[in-house]
Amino acid sequence: MHLAYPAVLAALLFSVGLYGVLARRNAILVLMSVELMLNAVNLNLVAFDVWLRDALHAGQALTLFTIAIAAAEIGIGLAIVLMVHRNRGTSDVDRLRDTKETGDAADETPAPADEKAEAAA
Repeated sequence: MHLAYPAVLAALLFSVGLYGVLARRNAILVLMSVELMLNAVNLNLVAFDVWLRDALHAGQALTLFTIAIAAAEIGIGLAIVLMVHRNRGTSDVDRLRDTKETGDAADETPAPADEKAEAAA
């Protein structure tokens, strides 16, 4: 088996995942795109492990480690997205940039210092 085939497939998977992270607004779709990127890395690890004929199978061991980390990341990420969706009513990444609560008095822009001094005088 040529190394070029899995390497090209991994590059395509990683590119699709990167596009998904940069272009999507839904947080769940962003997490799915990160999973695609991790799967591309896993494919490269296994392909290079087979190509190098490593006796210790270090690429496959790293792949198992990466899968475990990805499972933990998805579990925590989905929990965070669900809590944000319950509190804010949306999982749109663009609307979640600020951490302040909506509808607070903090939404009003503060007056400049010169106007405060004139109002006090």
